Amino acid sequence: MSSAATVLKPEPAPILACTISRDVANFDLLIEDMEAEMGESWGDLNFQDAVLFLNQPEAAQLRFVAIAVDNEDEADLKRISGIISAAKEHAVHVILIAEEISPIALHQLLRLGADDFVPYPLPERALHDAIERLGKAPAPAADQPIALHDPAHAKPKFKATGGKDAVILPVHGLAGGTGATTFAVNLAWELANIDKKNPPRVCLLDFDFQYGSASTYLDLPRREAVFELLSDTSQIDADSFSQALTTFNDRLHVLTAPADMLPLDIVTSDDIARLLDLAQANFDFVVIDMPSTVVSWTETVLSHAHVYFALLELDMRSAQNALRMIRALKSEGLAAEKLRFVLNRAPRFTDLTGKSRVRRLAESLDIAIEVQLPDGGRQVTQANDHGLPLAETAAKAPLRKEIQKLAKSLYDLNRAAEAGRS
Repeated sequence: MSSAATVLKPEPAPILACTISRDVANFDLLIEDMEAEMGESWGDLNFQDAVLFLNQPEAAQLRFVAIAVDNEDEADLKRISGIISAAKEHAVHVILIAEEISPIALHQLLRLGADDFVPYPLPERALHDAIERLGKAPAPAADQPIALHDPAHAKPKFKATGGKDAVILPVHGLAGGTGATTFAVNLAWELANIDKKNPPRVCLLDFDFQYGSASTYLDLPRREAVFELLSDTSQIDADSFSQALTTFNDRLHVLTAPADMLPLDIVTSDDIARLLDLAQANFDFVVIDMPSTVVSWTETVLSHAHVYFALLELDMRSAQNALRMIRALKSEGLAAEKLRFVLNRAPRFTDLTGKSRVRRLAESLDIAIEVQLPDGGRQVTQANDHGLPLAETAAKAPLRKEIQKLAKSLYDLNRAAEAGRS
């Protein structure tokens, strides 16, 4: 009888993954997603026991560990860093789950070799996608942690062959804090993902050489090649231009701002024209994050632009700066009609008083406010601090949906124009 019971006793499921946290009960959504993805083939460890378990023979079957941290764990970064190092020593992939930790702490943990990062609360299917990406990646070599977004792994994979005719879309904040960089980064990412089967080639150029933060919002390194490129554009060609770019998630090509603060007149109008011509010849869409200051080469960007987005808010400073911008362009005989005004942090649909203020603003400036973006609030701050677009952290956010809708409109208009030319 005992032998029959032994035969019928089911084999325990092998442990293929582990969550590691101070208290997994603080991450209930992670528990649900781990059960959905791994069934019974996962376990849970606290920080004290993690390194001990990773050194046991049972850990040899682990595919990955999901290390979950929040702001209370920042005082324990040394121990968490040791866990990541131990996992990498045993060739175990690491997914970092982070809730409200500082950008400095997050960057430190990623630099130690975490293979992927997912913000908490977990976006829909985010853990599934992260596990799927690990399945496609080679197992990490023991004792050789690879930093996420390392410059050597962020080089563009495309060859600069020319033959394109990109739509150029500069983004200019008419006052500080209007969200121009957030808009530019997310618009570029939405355009890069607008067609899953045949995605357009998209480039994001950060022309704010002093305070540009596109690299921060996408967690990309600032490379010395950018400074070399800007120092002498007369010698650049398509290949050297492509080598100065970095990529985000193999989709979006980015020319970051230089590592050091540079004067805006480090480049001339001719330099900017060369950069834009190269970008236009090798991409389908070029989004430019402009400095809020109007400089000598702003005219060059405007002349190349198909649409020039000007971001403002519903306040007096934005109204006055918009008026100054319009007057300056018209006095110089420049194409003020290319300006498309975007109102960020627009009033809600039910805010009738706010809607009335928007109408009066447009009438007083004699402009059309064609795009109104809702206030992204805390979700925007978290996404930017984590170095991810809204589509990756808050896909259902109203702000993300509006930017996605705008990207779809731009993409459809471009396709219709191409069809008309052919």
